[in-house]
Amino acid sequence: MEIEIWKAIVVGIVQGLAEFLPVSSSGHIVLTQYLLGIRVEGALHQPDLSFEIILHLGTLVSVLLFFRKSLWKLVQSLYTKDMAEERMKTFLLGLAIVPAVIAALLFKDLFDAAPGNPVLVSGLLIVTGMVLFVPRFVKGGQGLVGFKGALAMGVGQAFAILPGISRSGSTIAAGLVSGVKAEKAAEFSFLMSIPAIAGGFVLTMKEQMEETGSLSSAFKACSNAPYIAGAIAAGVVGLLAIYLVMGAVKKGKLEYFSYYCFAAGISGMLYFSLT
Repeated sequence: MEIEIWKAIVVGIVQGLAEFLPVSSSGHIVLTQYLLGIRVEGALHQPDLSFEIILHLGTLVSVLLFFRKSLWKLVQSLYTKDMAEERMKTFLLGLAIVPAVIAALLFKDLFDAAPGNPVLVSGLLIVTGMVLFVPRFVKGGQGLVGFKGALAMGVGQAFAILPGISRSGSTIAAGLVSGVKAEKAAEFSFLMSIPAIAGGFVLTMKEQMEETGSLSSAFKACSNAPYIAGAIAAGVVGLLAIYLVMGAVKKGKLEYFSYYCFAAGISGMLYFSLT
C-alpha cells in the first residue's frame, strides 16, 4: 500500500515521540496506522518493511546524535585500560539485551499476533501507565547501573516487545526500582535502545532483502519521498523527545506521562470496541 506523504509524516512524528517518550512507540504506531487506514483490524502483522526500515533509521540517528560523547567513550574503553567503568557499562549493555532476545525467540507468535488486536494494544497502554507510577512509591536510589539493574532493565525491555508496553518507561522504572539513580537509569535506558533499534533495522532489512532479492533493491524501496519525509520527522522529533524525557526524569516527573497513557488507553479501548 502506497502511503501518502502527510500520513508518512504523521507516523514519523508519532514514531519519534513515542520511541523515546515513555508511552510505547509500537503501541502508538499500531493504533495510528489503524486510525489512518494503513492497517486493517484483525489482520496478521504484515508491516510495510520499507517504511519500518526508514523510520528505524530516523530514530537511530537521533539517539546516536544525543549520546555521541557517551558512545565514543564506550568505544574508547575497548582499547584503553584506564576506562574500566565505561568498559563495564559496555558489558552491562550487552547483558541487558539478553532477556529481550530470549523472549523474542520463545514468544514470537504471541508478539506477532498482538498488533492485530487494537483493543489489547490500548489495554497495554493502561498497563504502561501503571508501570510509570511504580517509581513514585519507591525510595529513589543513588547508585550506578550494576548487574541487578541491568538485568531488571533488560526484563523490562523484554516485556516492551508487546505493543502498548513502553520500552523507555518499563526500563527506566525497572532501573529506579533497582536503586539506580534517575539520570543514570534514563541514560542506560536510551543506550539500550541503540542495539534494540539497530537490531530491528537489521532484521527488517534482512526481510526486505529476501523480498526484493538484493541490498540495493531493498534500499531503493525505501527511497521514495513519503518514506524519507517520515524518517526526517522521526529523527527530528525523536531528538526533541530525548531532551524532554531526560529533563522529566531528572525532575522526578516520570509519572506525569502515565496520565496520558491512561487517557489514550481508555479512549482506544472504547473506540476500537465500538467500531
